[in-house]
Amino acid sequence: MDKVTEPKLAAARISTRLFFFLAGLANAAWAPMVPYAKARTGLNTATFGLVLLGLGVGAVAVMPVISWGLGRHGSRRVLLVGALLLTVAMPLLGWLSDPPLLAAALIVFGFGIGAVDAAMNTQAVEVERLSARPMMSGFHGMFSLGGLAGSLGLTLLLGAGLAVSIGALLTAVLVLCVALWRLPSLLPGQEAPAAEPVPGASRAGRALHPLVILIGALCFAGFLGEGAALDWSALFLHGKGLPAAYGGLGYASFSVTMAGGRLSGDWLTRHFGTVRLLRISALIAAAGWGAAVWLPGPAALLGFALVGIGAANIVPLLFSAAARVPGVPASISIPVISAVGYAGMLCGPAIIGFVAGATSLSTALLVVGVLALSIFGAARRAVAA
Repeated sequence: MDKVTEPKLAAARISTRLFFFLAGLANAAWAPMVPYAKARTGLNTATFGLVLLGLGVGAVAVMPVISWGLGRHGSRRVLLVGALLLTVAMPLLGWLSDPPLLAAALIVFGFGIGAVDAAMNTQAVEVERLSARPMMSGFHGMFSLGGLAGSLGLTLLLGAGLAVSIGALLTAVLVLCVALWRLPSLLPGQEAPAAEPVPGASRAGRALHPLVILIGALCFAGFLGEGAALDWSALFLHGKGLPAAYGGLGYASFSVTMAGGRLSGDWLTRHFGTVRLLRISALIAAAGWGAAVWLPGPAALLGFALVGIGAANIVPLLFSAAARVPGVPASISIPVISAVGYAGMLCGPAIIGFVAGATSLSTALLVVGVLALSIFGAARRAVAA
């Protein structure tokens, strides 16, 4: 792998960026379809919420299989499988009305998202290693841009009168065509391990390496913060007096600053170093949650913008750190922290809702800020490798 030519490596960089963009686009394209899916099923909000769990359950449940697939077949083949699963599932999400079948389609969609997520991050750490410079934040920045393109693009198409089923089918065809076009230029085979494997350690044992567990826990906190902004910002801002129609501005502020932070993250990593940037990011995220809670009315939007800046590079830096854990190849560490991260996204709304029910939503969001401070405290240990 170290003998990859510069033209081949340059092509792999472009392809990896495109796969991050595609993953963000496919993931976010589901959001505008949700109200239509709920209307087709005829379910109430609480019951429909159980159907929506299928996506997160699928993404987490598939990770052990993905870890095996990455170790045996490499990230390129796993990306192909993930793209095919997305291509099959997306049209079904725009068409099915039977709740159990829709839940099953969401599980398959989650399988695809999980496979693509773990495989593209495994490919990314190898491209970053061979390029000998920080690149992970930029890759994740493409995911954010893809998310904006997917949500806004499909929203505009649906608003113009395009049928949901056609929009979902077009998105699936786009994902498949770009995937088949760029797959051959990805790096083949296995990633090089960051260090010699621990003698006698099984695959499961290496997945439970203390550093992998620590990085996974920090990813849980990072993803929980992202989920909190997605699921609770609109309700929180409405409670501060913003009209319901403008509740989405909180997540929009978060998304725009996160995309900007990630696209500049590689330069920031070179300038500040990994540990310092991780600590600065955690402090900004914590300050953002505090500002969102304590600033009055529309000024709270500034808090969500700060959270986006702070959260932007936390997960990319942790993914890079996971690939450098001694004795644990990325084909093991990346699926583990991806699964734990998705668990944070899956469990986060329920955790925040429970805390908010026992206290208040403001208190619950301050707890998220405290979790961000835990990333500050553990930063040096997490990137010790």
